[in-house]
Amino acid sequence: MLRKRTTYLIAGAALVAGAGAGAGGYSALADRGGADTTTTVVQRSTATSSPAAVTKALTVNGVYMGARAGVVEITTSSTSGGSNSPFPFGGSSPQSQAQGSGFVYDTAGHIVTNYHVVQGATSISVAFPDGSKYGAKVVGTDPSSDLAVVKVNAPSSKLHPLKLGDSGALQVGDGVVAIGSPFGLEGTVTTGIVSALNRDISATNNFTISGAIQTDAAINHGNSGGPLLNMAGEVVGITTQIESPSGANDGVGFAVPSNTISSVVSKLAKGQKIQHPYLGVLVQSSAERSGAQLARVRGGSPAADAGLKAGDVITSFAGRTIGSPGDLTSAVAAKRPGDNIAVTYVRGGKTKTVHVKLGVRPS
Repeated sequence: MLRKRTTYLIAGAALVAGAGAGAGGYSALADRGGADTTTTVVQRSTATSSPAAVTKALTVNGVYMGARAGVVEITTSSTSGGSNSPFPFGGSSPQSQAQGSGFVYDTAGHIVTNYHVVQGATSISVAFPDGSKYGAKVVGTDPSSDLAVVKVNAPSSKLHPLKLGDSGALQVGDGVVAIGSPFGLEGTVTTGIVSALNRDISATNNFTISGAIQTDAAINHGNSGGPLLNMAGEVVGITTQIESPSGANDGVGFAVPSNTISSVVSKLAKGQKIQHPYLGVLVQSSAERSGAQLARVRGGSPAADAGLKAGDVITSFAGRTIGSPGDLTSAVAAKRPGDNIAVTYVRGGKTKTVHVKLGVRPS
């Protein structure tokens, strides 16, 4: 049986024109890489050593002082209406605003944030710590990793890029610092530890973001897109979601890891399109054996074309042993569209192997 939990994307919400805030729910059923079905609610209208090996770890204040000039507040405006309108019973609002965070990526003016912060935006404003504001344009987005790059035409004196660290070097218990604008309170600093690694969370398009960092650093609505830094002052993640029955911070937050940011943002900043590998299955834990059991196989997908069916338990993917749904998710994510992969599975007590040519994940 699938366990259900509730997560929230953490872009701040503030509706204008006197209307109430709307929310959109997404049931994460597409290629979910674990045993959970996650309901994500989007509030809108509004390579280095691990910290333990760093010879000079900074204080929280030291991390903040070194990074604060590179953290920005992002405000977006969008037009309400159409099938995604948050006013399904006849109300209307011509404009709505959302607020999130971001950080400076380079001296060319590229800013990194979450896709859900700028999703559907008709205008974007970036505010720097000194109070100056500049309009921004979206350069590229990748809904599957919930990442986006916007660009500002700001003078170089305003642009203080933050250094990306190696999220693969993180260990559970390492100290981390989050900087952002929760509830519009710009430059807010919170601190905590890495609570867990390699979590699976859902993007707004219902696909799985694998390898997420779990932290107990307080993050709230408006922190979306802000940096999560290690105690050397390097960005190791971008704060994205919280898990909470109420929607308030309960000490369980998630960040997209910096190694994902590095591979995705370097392409988005150049205007390149991101393509993710696609198998086309929904997976869950098997009650009878280790592996990833197929709960659903999408028609016309690479998995369906190879003859895989619901109920099959995948035990090996490209020579890698699969012991859980998460193992399969990360194994697929490590490949490229077009790769021809040997997949071993168990059906009716018999072990079989097929070859699957991975496709491109649909939008």
